[in-house]
Amino acid sequence: MKSSHLSVSRLSSRITVPVVALALAGLAATGCAPSTSDNSSKEDEKSGKLRVWLFQEVNNAPKKKVIDAAVAGFEKEHDGTDVEVTYIPIDTRAQKIKAAFNDPKSAPDVIEFGNTDTAGYVKDGGLLDISKEFGAWVDSTNIDPTAKYSLTIGGKVYGAPLFVGVRALYYRTDVFKELDLEPPTTQDELIATAKKIRSERPDLYGLAVGGAYTYGAMPFIWANGGDLADEKGKFGSNEYAAAIDSADAQKGVKAYTSLFGNDNCPAAKCAQWGGNDTVEAFASGKAGMAIGGDFNRQAVEAGKVKGKFKVVPLPGVKKGDIAPAFAGGNNLGVLKSTSHRTIAVDLLKTFAGKQTQRELYDAMGFLPTFTDVRGDISHKDAFVKPFVKTLNDSAKFVPTSPGWAAIDAQLVLPTMFQEIVSGRKSVPAATQDAAKKMDEAFEQ
Repeated sequence: MKSSHLSVSRLSSRITVPVVALALAGLAATGCAPSTSDNSSKEDEKSGKLRVWLFQEVNNAPKKKVIDAAVAGFEKEHDGTDVEVTYIPIDTRAQKIKAAFNDPKSAPDVIEFGNTDTAGYVKDGGLLDISKEFGAWVDSTNIDPTAKYSLTIGGKVYGAPLFVGVRALYYRTDVFKELDLEPPTTQDELIATAKKIRSERPDLYGLAVGGAYTYGAMPFIWANGGDLADEKGKFGSNEYAAAIDSADAQKGVKAYTSLFGNDNCPAAKCAQWGGNDTVEAFASGKAGMAIGGDFNRQAVEAGKVKGKFKVVPLPGVKKGDIAPAFAGGNNLGVLKSTSHRTIAVDLLKTFAGKQTQRELYDAMGFLPTFTDVRGDISHKDAFVKPFVKTLNDSAKFVPTSPGWAAIDAQLVLPTMFQEIVSGRKSVPAATQDAAKKMDEAFEQ
């Protein structure tokens, strides 16, 4: 197993892509807000009311309990400070946050947001540059570089990561035993295993895949040496050119789309599926394998395959390699309009700190962004090990460009996959068309 500390150079000038709730649950990126005027406050009050907006989870009570405890500790250490936490719906967060950027008087001091939203929010002038405070934060040295990268725009840091999520390969232990199969160790073995399951058990999809499941497709592109986009200029410039039509990216697209057919997952059914559909197919006992996240654990264990599945890292092209996977998750940031900069940053560090992240894992299953804390957790919980290994070995992130939100919203990549699996376009034609649309979005 490689070092748990991903070197920044491994992110290099080659960048990557996705498309979920987080979609974390996989977080789908949202459209950017209109540009705002400079709302930065000249005040830095050391006490008073701090307003916080966090995401409302499906089962929010455990999250609220952790946050309430963190708030109580913070208020005890900061005399005269009152923290007011509001939980906002994830689906309508874009509208609320846009409004907050344009109305400082009603805006919160600290917000939670999807890590793919960062670049757009920075472009809109809503987030505070806390590079100095982040650099002086002792705990920040243990934050994995991919998580920090999601917050770094133009060399400046605009917040702190709250949790991270990543995908790996779920497989049915009962089906593998019945068919005398071993977990695949290469991409070719994965594809062959999927088709063998379908051949021997025609009532099952071998590997559940989806034409709209971009996060599930990206590892195939990255494992073959391809990428979504190349960063132009020096590293950290945050300017990109599409690379989805490169020869290596096309190899990955071809590998993923080869899984759509009657010999695995029929295109007529699977072309429209997103990530949740593939996980549901697995959880309901209709698939031998699926690419799912650590955050899908509860859904799978609540299904028909409870006690009959295991997880391994998604294999790469070569034996022993792990296919790179998108590191989704949520971040915390301080709004530029805050009149409580110092204590707002202190509160952010309390929420994003090791103790709170550890407690959020215990309460919600959110994977910490600190490599040392993740290591402790993986020693105690075998389920987490494949996800932690994937994060430590080969995590990737989307282009940190405001254009990414448009690419996501326009369904550029799902459309590309669906055009290929339906037979409407060849791999070269579909990837070239997608690249043109991506470049248009990057250039706007």
